[in-house]
Amino acid sequence: MRAPTGGRPFGARRPQTGFARREQPEPAGLAPRRAAIRLVDGVLSRTRTLDAALEADHDPTGFRALNERDRGLARAIAGVTLRRFGTLRGLIATRLDKGMPKKGGPLEAILATGAAQALFMDVPVHAAVDLAVAAARADPDARHFAGLANAVLRSIAAAGAPTPEPGLDLPPWLFARWRQAYGEETAAAIADAVAFEAPLDLSVKADPEGWAARLGGVVLPTGGVRVPSGGQVAALEGFAEGGWWVQDAAASIPVKLFGNLDGKRAIDLCAAPGGKTAQLAAAGADVVAVDKSAERLTRLAQNLSRLGLSASVRVGDAASVTMEPAEAVLLDAPCTSTGTIRRHPDVAWMKREHEVASLSRIQAQLLDAAARLVAPGGLLVYGVCSLEPEEGERQIAGLLARNPKARIEPVTPDELPGLREAIDDQGCVRALPSHLANPEPRLAGLDGFFAARLRIG
Repeated sequence: MRAPTGGRPFGARRPQTGFARREQPEPAGLAPRRAAIRLVDGVLSRTRTLDAALEADHDPTGFRALNERDRGLARAIAGVTLRRFGTLRGLIATRLDKGMPKKGGPLEAILATGAAQALFMDVPVHAAVDLAVAAARADPDARHFAGLANAVLRSIAAAGAPTPEPGLDLPPWLFARWRQAYGEETAAAIADAVAFEAPLDLSVKADPEGWAARLGGVVLPTGGVRVPSGGQVAALEGFAEGGWWVQDAAASIPVKLFGNLDGKRAIDLCAAPGGKTAQLAAAGADVVAVDKSAERLTRLAQNLSRLGLSASVRVGDAASVTMEPAEAVLLDAPCTSTGTIRRHPDVAWMKREHEVASLSRIQAQLLDAAARLVAPGGLLVYGVCSLEPEEGERQIAGLLARNPKARIEPVTPDELPGLREAIDDQGCVRALPSHLANPEPRLAGLDGFFAARLRIG
């Protein structure tokens, strides 16, 4: 069976806009399917993440040209395909005696998106298959395999969805790591949790109960508000007025570990996109936000302006930046982001195992630099949205071994009501996607996250 990312890079193979022109009007519903195929193909070829494709100034997918309804459909198809890609890849492979054709263009994405609609979405089988075949015929490379696509998809649809298996929809290397780190039962629970689309979590400036009532959501133990995902965020009540910002419940935990920040100086390292900067400012801190990307800091400043909050922004590398030490230093370090797969399903298929080691080395450098920016007796909070121990627990163990002035200041259950299970034996926070259980999967879970609070000096 061919690996999902095999073959030549998508961008080098042909332009993503390379669907052939046709004299006849295209079938209704084909445009969002073609956009979904291009989105998925960019991920499988590791040329572009979903977010990058959806936010790029140059849109090679055709996504932005769609109306709002079709954009929602394209995103839904791409999301379901990537969440169930392990299963889909296996079903497709068993029906290809000679493996995936090497010159089939986006054929793998065509088959996967078609099968995802037929098996896991409320799309009639004939529509899912016929439109996938039409997409194949419209592509200069895949058109030679339109008959094959028709046969494969009809066979998959006739057999129906298989019985779910723990971890089958994840890359084998990743699920094996989770089993080793957390045990079979917990790893299976994590895999089950990331199979569902994440809800929309909001950090509010004030009155979470009121915002929950207005938005039809619920108040979380972290003090945020959770609403079912779907629709345009900017169209929700309170967005334009700056009443809240989007931030997963787990990502809101690190700032809470500082306690009272009113009037204190705080440094937010690797600050963009700015959710934690907003938290620090809303808590009354005098914040300096540092990030190496000037473009991302511009967006951070725009978000703060919408929220009516302020912070000093500084372009710089967190590993070498120098400034006056602060009482509170936050390092949300770059990481593999494996804790965010339920929110960003492309992460599972974009990342490779060797990146854990390379990012771990960067995190250690950043931690040492962050510790130097803490005023004597101040607090350093370290966080990563990763489920990999090398990026979390082992980073803290390494810092303690290197820096005799650092010590863990344990987090207590009363600081995280409703999330006692996320506090480990050392008093660090290890949030899992399977935490915050709810009978309704659309309102359950949170991102996988690690956070540690350290007193320096």
